[in-house]
Amino acid sequence: MRAMGKAGGVAARRKGLGAPAGGRARPNPNPFEVKVNRQKFPVLGRKARHAVGLPGVSRARAVQKRTQTLLKEYKERDKSNVFTDKRFGEYSSNMSPEEKMMKRFALEQQRQHEKKSIYNLNEDEELTHYGQSLADVEKHNDIVDSDSDAEERGALSAELTATHFGGGGALLHKKTAQQQGEEGEKPRSRKELIEELIAKSKQEKRERQAQREDALELTEKLDQDWKEIQTLLAHKTPKSDNKDKKEKPKPDAYDMMVRELGFEMKAQPSNRMKTQEELAKEEQERLEKLEAARLRRMLGKDEDGGTKKPKHQSADDLNDGFVLDKDDRHLLSYKDGKVSTEEEQSREAGDDNSDEEQGEGPSEDSEESSGPDGHSDLESDVESEEDRETQQAPGKRLKSDGHKAREAARTELPYTFAAPESYEELKSLLSGKSMEEQLLVVERIKTCNHPSLAVGNKAKLEKLFDFLLEYIGDLATDDPPDLRVIDKLVVQLYNLCQMFPESASSCIQFVLRDAMHEMEGAIEARGRAAFPGLDVLIYLKLAGVLFPTSDFWHPVVTPALVCMSQLLTKCPVLSLQDAVKGLFVCCLFLDYVSLSQRFIPELINFLLGILYIATPNKQSQGYTLVHPFRASGKNSELLLVSDEEDIATWQRRGLSLRWANGLKAQTKTEANHMRLSCLAVCLALVKRCVLTYGPLPSFHDIVRPLRALLTEHLAACSHPQELQDLCRSALAAMGKQERRYRPLICEKSKPVPLKLFTPRLVKVLEFGRKQGSGKEEQERKRLIHKHKREFKGAVREIRRDNQFLARMQLAETLERDAERKRKVKRLFNSLATQEGEWKALKRKKFKK
Repeated sequence: MRAMGKAGGVAARRKGLGAPAGGRARPNPNPFEVKVNRQKFPVLGRKARHAVGLPGVSRARAVQKRTQTLLKEYKERDKSNVFTDKRFGEYSSNMSPEEKMMKRFALEQQRQHEKKSIYNLNEDEELTHYGQSLADVEKHNDIVDSDSDAEERGALSAELTATHFGGGGALLHKKTAQQQGEEGEKPRSRKELIEELIAKSKQEKRERQAQREDALELTEKLDQDWKEIQTLLAHKTPKSDNKDKKEKPKPDAYDMMVRELGFEMKAQPSNRMKTQEELAKEEQERLEKLEAARLRRMLGKDEDGGTKKPKHQSADDLNDGFVLDKDDRHLLSYKDGKVSTEEEQSREAGDDNSDEEQGEGPSEDSEESSGPDGHSDLESDVESEEDRETQQAPGKRLKSDGHKAREAARTELPYTFAAPESYEELKSLLSGKSMEEQLLVVERIKTCNHPSLAVGNKAKLEKLFDFLLEYIGDLATDDPPDLRVIDKLVVQLYNLCQMFPESASSCIQFVLRDAMHEMEGAIEARGRAAFPGLDVLIYLKLAGVLFPTSDFWHPVVTPALVCMSQLLTKCPVLSLQDAVKGLFVCCLFLDYVSLSQRFIPELINFLLGILYIATPNKQSQGYTLVHPFRASGKNSELLLVSDEEDIATWQRRGLSLRWANGLKAQTKTEANHMRLSCLAVCLALVKRCVLTYGPLPSFHDIVRPLRALLTEHLAACSHPQELQDLCRSALAAMGKQERRYRPLICEKSKPVPLKLFTPRLVKVLEFGRKQGSGKEEQERKRLIHKHKREFKGAVREIRRDNQFLARMQLAETLERDAERKRKVKRLFNSLATQEGEWKALKRKKFKK
């Protein structure tokens, strides 16, 4: 009783959740225990939460909530199966049980007939077996076919059944009435009876086949007769042709187009496009095969490795497909009663020619030999030697052909090349070869060392770009420069630049930087610099070809523009070669700015100076010369031509870059023609500048000095007619450009506000907040404070959940311990009772 009382007290305390002694709840809370959160002063916009709190109420609610959620999950932690009733409408309170049953039955029927009877239009279901209705099968109506055999349908005769299934004993003991009447007949054996049975079955089968064929013939004859009668019955009198014939509508264009499209060939699927790596791999393999074949030819081997494999021939092969590789047959003819061939005739003709050259001596010997004492006994030996030489001639011819093939293979260009490691190696590969061969060598080097074929090929091709750039510079400095090869090598440079733009840009930058350093050193040493060689000009041209020139800033093009502007401003024009180089730089400038239309003042100034040094009368004051040109001096009339004969014989031609490489005029007439050509190029560039810078607002201010010089050139009337036409066309292009003046407008600026008395703002200190921070800082601090508060609340709730679970686990442990103690006590009581009974029984026995 004491244990039961203790357990009951523990359960009462666990169920009461803190209820007072006696199990009765407190009717009204004690007013002294009510907690009130009072505020010192009201704050607008602030909501007060939990102003009044009752003791123990919030705790009881929290315990109740944890009991419904956390404790339930704790008790079901080891359960893995959940029973869910998925019947239709089971959890719906709006449907009656009858409606639920009807709906479930309808869904079950729909599920059964959803796939089976989707195409069945009949209402009643019909069960079948092998395509036959079960109702018809149950009737056992077996329709006998007249054409089918009895044996094929399964109907067996009595004799056949007795033979096969009766073991054959019935046939031995069976006798017909006729056999019993015949007394002297010998009984037949089993073998004879079986043979007789087989013969009868074959006879019956032949009879049925004959009947079937007769029936088929009669049916065909009947069909033919019926067709003849049908044609007579269906014959009608023909109507008039006009009524019978109807005009067929002609197909329109749409119908014709539809028919044409129907007969068109359908597109056939093609293979996918191969990647650059796959194409490079195939090209490398092709070149390797060609190189291996070339090496075999150079060594005198056949294409198949110098050995011919014998073909397998069977013993039954008749060799019907034998074809001669070469027709070695000779045409036979008779000459002086002897048989002769074509080779002998050709050899005799060659001998006659040699005899005629040698003179009379050999002819006398031939006459003596033709006589009776001409050593006729040696003719057979001579003929045998000639036949031996004839047989050896094809071998000698083959040897000579093989020698020629080896020589051709040695002189042939190799198909595979290793990437050069130095510039000298590349120069040795390209020097002494034609332009086509040089391009082929570079292309094969690039193909055999594609970056996708090996790891180190990328660095090799980057070096190849640098070597080709240096090789182009050497070609430009040659006398005369090989411009055709340079023009073709630009394509290979462009392909390499597209593959490795960073290394290509660094190479061009290095070349331009070197040229600028040389020019700056010359200016520091002598105070002026000369125009660079043709190689630097070619490099500037390559920079505009390999890289985009319309960018606002580019790591290669922008330094190139600066370099060209320095050339036009710091390099004076002291000779005709300098004028040609300067005009070439002007052409490069216009190519660079053709898309961006960037204004280049150095270009306009240089063209103005070229026109000035070619002007005969310098009287106008509408322009001003800028360095490197001077108004007076030694070279102020460098391009002026005063010889009328040279002016009359001049024809307009393009300036060759060979003049820029140091080529000098041999005669005075040639020099004058070169001056006129420079002036023509300058006028063409002026017209091109007009077309390029026409849309600029300040265009007319830019071309005012050019217009003044062109007017002086026309007034002189000493230039050829073609130059005058160029001047007029340039002036006409200037006149066509509209004046684009900007309208005068006031400068846009903010209006100045009036001076007002602005209020003085005093910052009010708010207690409880950190001062000296902006709005963003305060918002950040507020979020940090909120996060800290939420984090503390989450930790507090987790701690309380753990405490709740610990209390539940302790209660379970106490309950298990109490149950165990109760069972142990019951066992001890039962054992004590048994022990007492046993002792009492023992005492009784002892007393007896």
